[in-house]
Amino acid sequence: MSLNLRSLHPALGVAIEGVDLRSELDAATLSQIQRTFYENGVVLFRGQSLTESDHVRFARRIGELEIHFLKQYLHPQHPELLILSNVIENGKPIGAMDAGQYWHTDLSYAAAPCFASILRSVKAPVENGVVLGDTLFASMFAAYDALPATMQKRLAGLKAAHRYGDRFKKTVANGAVRAPLTKDQREVPDAVHPVIRTHPVTGRKCIYVNEGFTDHIVGLPADESRSLLDELFAHATRPGFIYRHKWQEGDLLMWDNVSTQHNAIGDYGNRPRIMQKATVAGSVPF
Repeated sequence: MSLNLRSLHPALGVAIEGVDLRSELDAATLSQIQRTFYENGVVLFRGQSLTESDHVRFARRIGELEIHFLKQYLHPQHPELLILSNVIENGKPIGAMDAGQYWHTDLSYAAAPCFASILRSVKAPVENGVVLGDTLFASMFAAYDALPATMQKRLAGLKAAHRYGDRFKKTVANGAVRAPLTKDQREVPDAVHPVIRTHPVTGRKCIYVNEGFTDHIVGLPADESRSLLDELFAHATRPGFIYRHKWQEGDLLMWDNVSTQHNAIGDYGNRPRIMQKATVAGSVPF
């Protein structure tokens, strides 16, 4: 079958319409979905009536799944799914409450960061008929292509350290309710990755530093590192590179963690929000 595609934004994002992900997709259709994903960074399937099993089954066809190290927020019957939610049950959050409310790339602090995230809207927060809790996505392909040639040359060969622990501390300091980190979680080592990453499928170059987890550029004096990172963070999230997704219950949205960054907007207060995310394993950046 030929997919029905609708562009979401000039820089990134495509909606694939008319596909029921509960069905057993044939190899040709799956190949088209993957190709569309690699080229566009964000793919949306709207109006899906999926169970957790359906979600996991589809995600496995995209790639090998990882089990997130925040084990306290994994779905009890489907540990492949990380729960993102502000819902409190028995005095404890059922999921990660802040839901990534800062610009970041998932698991960039890992030695082999994840390749894709596949997120499903289970319950959306609503006020006066308007769904809150949008998510912003920025194209790092577009951001790299827009850099001056002199800056592209300057960044070539540089590497940056990515760190998880500092982000956890900032998240808690900003008021999020989080269970304390376990010993293994506290001891997640820094990862060092190229500042400019090559996409493992398309071969395109993209910026691979993010405000959420990138701590410093290796080998540069602290002030020069901070200045360059701040410049790159601001450039990478320019409005022209950003698609703003307005969620609906039943959305399944997948994004490429090599070529995009994202930022969840936490404007919904205590209005219930439940999302479930599968994570597709990736490779060592180069």
